[in-house]
Amino acid sequence: MPILSRPALVEHLVRTRIAGDVATPRDNNLSHYRKLANGDRHYWLGLELGDRWTDEQDVLAVMAERCGVNDDPAHRSGQDTIDPELTVDGLDRMAARLRKAAAGKQRVLFATGHPGALIDAHSRVAAALRAAGCDIVRIPGGLTADEGYVVQFADVAVFERGATLWHTHSPEPMNAILDGLEREGEPRPDLVVADHGWAGRAGQRGIDSVGYADCNDPALFIGEAEGTMQVAIPLDDHVIDPRSYEPLTAYLLDAAGLTV
Repeated sequence: MPILSRPALVEHLVRTRIAGDVATPRDNNLSHYRKLANGDRHYWLGLELGDRWTDEQDVLAVMAERCGVNDDPAHRSGQDTIDPELTVDGLDRMAARLRKAAAGKQRVLFATGHPGALIDAHSRVAAALRAAGCDIVRIPGGLTADEGYVVQFADVAVFERGATLWHTHSPEPMNAILDGLEREGEPRPDLVVADHGWAGRAGQRGIDSVGYADCNDPALFIGEAEGTMQVAIPLDDHVIDPRSYEPLTAYLLDAAGLTV
């Protein structure tokens, strides 16, 4: 696939609604910000935020700065946005961390709570890092969490229940992997590339964690602001056609100096 220039990638992100005017409505965003501020751990995505983020307006300010949502607290419904320039900035930051992983031939774990949209994007990056000499973590067998199983397809850890891959925000699948590796005497990852609670819990447990986050997932942006997460890339994490992420992935790999 041809590598898009930064302006061309920005145009692609807006056209496919990965960024720009995104599908997630404003009232949904604000509801999630409020629930995080009220201490609902489902919205903490595996991070431990204590009592540091109890004001919804503080959460909104972080999201405006790091994601590009509308910063007007009076804007309560209708359209909301992700700044595509911030998306590309995040890709560049992630690329720098991937270069470090490749240079050090590090041990890297990939995981996603959005298997219907992001598994291919994660798998392509895993293949590129393996080609560069990295050790892509193979998770232990038989792991369970949240009344389901933690399994791995195409080098990407996912959550399965009832013979179906599930969308999940839970940090428990990541706990299961890290605890399972410890039980088996395997070294933990040097880097986790993920999203949702998979990414947040890895960062909370002291592992370098980078990943993707939607405009209604404020915890990972707060984690980056506090230094628990290394990178949170703002984007719509489930557009209808997962092939829309291919130019984004190609740009990321090129910026990291990686090829498949």
